[in-house]
Amino acid sequence: MIDQTDMEIIKLLTQNSRMQWQDIGEKVHLTGQAVKNRVDRLEKLGVIEGYTVKLNQDKLGMEIKAFVTVFMKTTDHASFKKYLMQSDLINEAYRISGEGCYLLQVNTTSQKELLTFLDGVLKYGNYRVNLSIDKIK
Repeated sequence: MIDQTDMEIIKLLTQNSRMQWQDIGEKVHLTGQAVKNRVDRLEKLGVIEGYTVKLNQDKLGMEIKAFVTVFMKTTDHASFKKYLMQSDLINEAYRISGEGCYLLQVNTTSQKELLTFLDGVLKYGNYRVNLSIDKIK
């Protein structure tokens, strides 16, 4: 079972996955070893699947952020998923319900790069693009 202390640890790791166990322990009133034991348990339960680095896409030259809704025209979803996994431009990809079949967050360096990506999507279905103009959170 996951308790409130586990949730606080998860929140702290979400904000900074490199935070030391002892520093987390000070915030949640546990020893560093107790925090480590809880994190190990959360990993074994599959609650924590991995650790990552949050990148500043603008500083990497990825200035165009697009949200692409894909409307499949084929039932070959496996090929489309393979196509998605091979693209370095896709930051996140979700299979969705409602309007559309997939929602993709795409980061590119130029409109030309985005257009090339979208041309590849056309093999699988049509799309709608929304461009991000400002990040709120």
